[in-house]
Amino acid sequence: MSTTQSRNVRRSRQQGAYAHRMQRLRDQLETTVAGAFDGVDPKRDATLDCGWGRLLFGQTFDDPAKLATALLEEGPERRDIAAYVRDPHLVLAAAPQDLFLDPSHTYRLDFATYRPSRRRTRGFAVRLLSSVVDADAVNRIYLSRSMVPVQPDFLVSRRDSRTIVYLVAEDEATGAVIGTVTGVDHRRAFGDPTGGASLWCLAVDPQAVMPLVGETLVRRLAEYFMARGAQYLDLSVMHDNQQAIELYEKLGFVRIQAFTVKHKNPINEKLFVGPPPEATLNPYARIIVNEARRRGIGVEVVDAEGGLFRLTSGGRSILCRESLSELTSSVAMSICDDKAVTRRAVQRAGVKVPEQIEATSRDNVADFLERHGSVVVKPARGEQGRGVAVGIDDIDQAMNAVERARAHCDRVLVERCAQGDDLRLVVIGYKVVAAAVRRPARVVGDGLTPIRELIERQSRRRAGATGGESRIPMDAETERCLHRAGYELDDVPPAGTEIAVRKTANLHTGGTIHDVTDEVHPRLIEAAVKAARAINVPVTGIDLIVKSPSEPEYVFIEANERPGLANHEPQPTAERFIDLLFPQSLPTGVRHAGL
Repeated sequence: MSTTQSRNVRRSRQQGAYAHRMQRLRDQLETTVAGAFDGVDPKRDATLDCGWGRLLFGQTFDDPAKLATALLEEGPERRDIAAYVRDPHLVLAAAPQDLFLDPSHTYRLDFATYRPSRRRTRGFAVRLLSSVVDADAVNRIYLSRSMVPVQPDFLVSRRDSRTIVYLVAEDEATGAVIGTVTGVDHRRAFGDPTGGASLWCLAVDPQAVMPLVGETLVRRLAEYFMARGAQYLDLSVMHDNQQAIELYEKLGFVRIQAFTVKHKNPINEKLFVGPPPEATLNPYARIIVNEARRRGIGVEVVDAEGGLFRLTSGGRSILCRESLSELTSSVAMSICDDKAVTRRAVQRAGVKVPEQIEATSRDNVADFLERHGSVVVKPARGEQGRGVAVGIDDIDQAMNAVERARAHCDRVLVERCAQGDDLRLVVIGYKVVAAAVRRPARVVGDGLTPIRELIERQSRRRAGATGGESRIPMDAETERCLHRAGYELDDVPPAGTEIAVRKTANLHTGGTIHDVTDEVHPRLIEAAVKAARAINVPVTGIDLIVKSPSEPEYVFIEANERPGLANHEPQPTAERFIDLLFPQSLPTGVRHAGL
């Protein structure tokens, strides 16, 4: 047989296999949506409480009006979902003012064609949820992804359930939960004759650095149900979540025609009212605008691209650029803008600062480097970590870093490199309202993937978790950090090897943020408030290097007059910002209590 004939035979077989697969999916869907229960005694009008709300299995409801009524019985702060709705137009017609058609796609994985991965995961393991600690971690991840949390005792009470299954991904080094997924067995839920199962609430910690956490959770859930005789796994995904859709299609999921209906509640509002004017604002502006709207404060988007908006209430009108408002004076702005001036201002207030010089020549940089061993090079003006190099111990590298920094500012500072954690404290109205340790971007090798691809994957994950605000630059500083660790971009590190790809912990260069608000030592809080008062800036992010957030030792690094409040959720940073701007929007009892 010729090469061309062989190719045609292979193509014909592939096409035949694909056609068979699609017909199988069509047959499954026809049975599922039609609600054919021949030979079984299934539940009718079936619902399942999932903690965040109920799943209503639309194929078990014969009467569309009855399904609509059931959706209208949704509890407060809940998110009910009617899936597999056979006649969505009739359900909507029964309550057109209260229900809407969810803009999501349904995808199905046919277990007859599923192929498990041969790749072993490194650094984490997937297991069943087992404790209140697990439940709290799951809720932390839900909140970080703007999902509805679940009462911890609800999750724990279902840990042995065969109807609803909660899996978690656990970091093997730290024991921290870094991902979660929920599965529902349709046969146990309502006696599904097609042997189906479904996936819900897939979420990965935005700070996770291991690759393949989401993919592994999906695979483990699929294999869990396969081992129990299920025939397929369905999931619902927003129509515009391209990154998730690409993952599912890579795993073999195929889109099917199934409809979902939801209740018009505040949680779902963005899905049925269309994008508001502030939808194009970045996350740092949007979190403030959302809080203002919640309190009935008027919002006018002035320049979405620049993060500018005006808030108006009771005759008071304030222009803001993210967390920078008209309450911050131009003098305070100029102090924050110049790192050397900032350092001198806070030092006079009794705040500890590291030794620092201006880079004027190779000799003065060399002398400073010889005294301190390791230094930080940064432009005197700038933000978001641009032009900053940390941990430099070689004069040639130092001078190269000085030249890169000069691309951002003519004046370049060289500072003693303090060892420890990078701690950001958000000070609003001269009170610390949030604190977080910021860690530099890092990747974990799997023994198969080049560092370049690991960085690209991690950068996509960080961008997805932060609305595009956090990415790892593929630049000279990244290459310098890799070279110090003994690697090049195209090297394949051993499985489990953790590599720091940046030295700065700034979010905009791929750094991760870990809330420590409840752990901060009083001395650090005192230093942050002193620094904010010295600059006379009512809203600021104070950066310290600390041995530990719970210990008193520190050195001041810099102040940011426009801290990203969205980075500190679920701490109430936006609420405290609106309190500062519009104290009359607080409830009377709270105002009188001075809280």
